[in-house]
Amino acid sequence: MIRLVIFYLLATSTIFGARGLIVNEPEAFQGYTLYTPLRSTETILLNMEGKVVHQWTSEYWPSNSAYLLTNGNLLRSGKFRGNEMFGDRGPSGGRVQLFSWGGTLLWDYIYSNDSHHQHHDIEPLPNGNVLILAWGRATKEEAIAAGRKPDTIHEKGMFPDTVVEVKRTGRTTGEVVWHWSAWDHLIQDFDPSKENYGKVAEHPERLDVNLNPRPRSDWMHTNSIDYNPILDQIIINPRSFNEFLVIDHSTTTEEAKGSSGGRGGKGGDILYRWGNPANYRAGTREDQQFFQQHDARWIQAGQPGAGNITIFNNQAGQSKGDYSSVDEIDPPLVRNGSYRITKGKAFEPSKPIWTHVASPPTDFYSSFISGAERLPNGNTLICSGAEGIFFEVTPEGKTVWEYHNPVTLPPVGPEGPHSTFRVVRYRMGYPGVKLR
Repeated sequence: MIRLVIFYLLATSTIFGARGLIVNEPEAFQGYTLYTPLRSTETILLNMEGKVVHQWTSEYWPSNSAYLLTNGNLLRSGKFRGNEMFGDRGPSGGRVQLFSWGGTLLWDYIYSNDSHHQHHDIEPLPNGNVLILAWGRATKEEAIAAGRKPDTIHEKGMFPDTVVEVKRTGRTTGEVVWHWSAWDHLIQDFDPSKENYGKVAEHPERLDVNLNPRPRSDWMHTNSIDYNPILDQIIINPRSFNEFLVIDHSTTTEEAKGSSGGRGGKGGDILYRWGNPANYRAGTREDQQFFQQHDARWIQAGQPGAGNITIFNNQAGQSKGDYSSVDEIDPPLVRNGSYRITKGKAFEPSKPIWTHVASPPTDFYSSFISGAERLPNGNTLICSGAEGIFFEVTPEGKTVWEYHNPVTLPPVGPEGPHSTFRVVRYRMGYPGVKLR
């Protein structure tokens, strides 16, 4: 295998501008920043001065996320080549790996066959299991039977997203202990002779099977998954629907197929959705809030805005110019873990409670990938993924830390030489950082 040579360009590049640490102010949240460049076999841990203090090496490119666990192990998704059904383009993965702090491969689990394939993201759970975001598969005939318009179906059929919880059982094995599929929660008003027929506007808890009418097998293009341990809920982010979805994890697998059971009482139906009310006939194009967004996640307990949801709103394809924003949503949560719904109306709130844009707005733009997380001091760490620029802003929008990924790899398609899916900041004293 020919390995790519990685250059750490800490000086000025005449092509791409300064690379490495750009800003480091006292107001920045102190800790370590973890990231994995696209198409790189390396996962990198930085200190606040932009110095690489640790790294892990895999045989495989990422797909696309990595997490440093409290015991010092690195959980990382990676590429599994050779699945002709799902292919191996950008977000395609198929495997989950676990490395020790010292780099020993502890687990190499393949979640890929003709009926399912991991992509984009994974999520570690408090019980040691892992949530895997994956494509499922519905044939063209199954899609037609479900009420999809025949001329909008790819020759491979449709790949509805699924979520599985996997328990590690051996060095290369795992047991699926929970499963949810979007395909079990459909509605359509196209063909009364087919399954799932009903009034879309009366069922916001279900997905209109005729959303995203392009004949593309990757129907939803969900690009992130996050878990809320207090609510026992999962948030996924279908980019092609321009909205995020919240589902109940407290169900059994059987309950997750239906519309009853779990703490929320709705089985595997959608508990909450936000970003594009036209998807359930409660708004128009003018009401759309998200445009090809990424990285929907809850703000963790103990942090400013805890329980709210942050998201990187790419704003791609907008006529008002190329710029992105990071938005914070305050969901209308009620006491039992469900969400306030007004029949026939869009899910609340009407707009974000906080938004970060640059001044001028076009100074901050990433057309794809990217992410953001709220830090314990109230600042927000942002990954402008297309260019591999990471920066931390205060609530007022001041940049107090900035780093430009210096890892240089050959551009492929839309991915530039420094593109990075996401970054994570771990506090000083985090037990998973085993530096001596």
